[in-house]
Amino acid sequence: MSVSEKELLHIADLSSLELKEEEIQDYLENFQEIIDFSNVINNAPVEDLDITIGINESKNRFRKDEVKEFEDTAALLFNGQGIQQNMYKLPKVVQ
Repeated sequence: MSVSEKELLHIADLSSLELKEEEIQDYLENFQEIIDFSNVINNAPVEDLDITIGINESKNRFRKDEVKEFEDTAALLFNGQGIQQNMYKLPKVVQ
């Protein structure tokens, strides 16, 4: 499988990248190397390997969640910008 220039430009458009004409060939080569390597990984023989979940037998140590009231909210808001009603007002990040 190889990536065509049309596909590369489509991927660049989806990624909001502007590629210069001289960069296209380099990106095509890089994409091809990535695809070739993923094919090597996909075709690696793993049928006879033992399943390993982790390298040690440690267990997760969970702690009990305890709600603690934080009294010094003024200290948290001191260095912030866009404070409104004791909360941070953040710019919208999803269109």
